[in-house]
Amino acid sequence: MPPTKPQKILDPLSQRYFGEEDVSYQAAGGEAGIRQLCKAFYRAMDELPEAATIRAMHKEDLSELEDKLSLFLCGWLGGPIRYRDKYGPIVIPQAHAHLDIGPAERDAWLKCMQVALDQQDYTPEFKTYIIQSLWMPAELCRTRE
Repeated sequence: MPPTKPQKILDPLSQRYFGEEDVSYQAAGGEAGIRQLCKAFYRAMDELPEAATIRAMHKEDLSELEDKLSLFLCGWLGGPIRYRDKYGPIVIPQAHAHLDIGPAERDAWLKCMQVALDQQDYTPEFKTYIIQSLWMPAELCRTRE
């Protein structure tokens, strides 16, 4: 069941809305902060029992995936479009079409992201914005009911 439609959330630090221009990118700490988030995300994927199924979908070495997610999030959050420059264009559903992803796998991915977000020094408002905003891309990756 999808969450409620993401609401506009005001960044208490800049007094601008997340999702506008580079507000989210800045709130994440730029590329360095996003890389830290992605490192925590893949650490959670390695450690959480409920993520074992999605972890098994990936190679042992997660460094390339960590780089890809970091660069993707840079652009997705309003910063520089670095993913395309290094890896080419991406269509999220097509990039995941070879994987067996259902609701449980989607939710495990989101759980890893929530754990990673909880470890970051982000405002509560930004953490809420990110997890709400990532639900739809995660849902689009599903390949089965």
